[in-house]
Amino acid sequence: MTKKKIRVGILFGGKSAEHEVSLQSAKNVVEAIDKKKYRPISILIDKKGNWNQKKIKYVDVIFPILHGPFGEDGTVQGLLKLANIPFVGASVLGSAVGMDKDIMKRLLRDSKIPIGKFLVARANNIPTYKEVAKALGSQFFIKPANMGSSIGVSKIENEKDFKKAIKEAFKYDLKIIFEEYIEGREIECSVLGNDKPIASVPGEVISSHDFYSYEAKYIDEHGATLEIPVKLSPQITKNIQKLAVKTFKILACEGFGRVDFFLKKDGSIIVNEINTIPGFTSISMYPKLWEASGISYTKLIDKLIQLAIERFKKEQKLKTSYVLK
Repeated sequence: MTKKKIRVGILFGGKSAEHEVSLQSAKNVVEAIDKKKYRPISILIDKKGNWNQKKIKYVDVIFPILHGPFGEDGTVQGLLKLANIPFVGASVLGSAVGMDKDIMKRLLRDSKIPIGKFLVARANNIPTYKEVAKALGSQFFIKPANMGSSIGVSKIENEKDFKKAIKEAFKYDLKIIFEEYIEGREIECSVLGNDKPIASVPGEVISSHDFYSYEAKYIDEHGATLEIPVKLSPQITKNIQKLAVKTFKILACEGFGRVDFFLKKDGSIIVNEINTIPGFTSISMYPKLWEASGISYTKLIDKLIQLAIERFKKEQKLKTSYVLK
């Protein structure tokens, strides 16, 4: 008797500026998934938020490969919880916290995790260039608070580009964040697991651009070099891995996540951010780091799906009603 294949809905696209990145990731997942064990079912969400095929009721588990707002921010995760369907990755809270850089940084700061200095603004309380420079230094970044893939991000080195950068960031969110410029190597570490997450070997992003921009990530094939694994002392490697797992837990993440760091010349480590649905193309940092750690791309997909099913089974045992005695 042939064992029934698990039907995996690959949910991709989305109403986000990171739509194209999602298409690349989903294509690679569909190609690499173990076809003997799983039956992939592609579910595209277009740029207007329309689900082109309502196949969601025919799947056993969902693998969301949605980057940015309306996919990585807890909205889709809430929908899937209401629909009672297991899904890969962080749940509602972890997804929302991981997407909002303001809330993320406040939680990390209050947990004594080393982060860079930052300021937050909405349209009615925009600080002046001098106020930001006084708080963060003469060089800083302006970003949408809820966005990824370096979209809407500008590096500011003088007052000339300040207003233009604020306008650009507000195109993508109602809240923007100012972050201090930290001179250091860009180190990334992948995390995998639910209750007992583990960290991969760290890797380094060596960008040929002024910073690791959208162009450097996805358009310019020579935009960045990935050193995997990165050559670091055993102690620094261990510290990065411990800090990656700690960050993952503090931010209520599950399944998978990629924690990005700055490694300064003095050896100090600064947490930049977490990505709760990191890029998942065959050449993306998240799967490449696990490959270097001994877990193949196909096996990684398998582990993530099993983690989703495992969490769902635990949640199903929770009581959802209470009878007064």
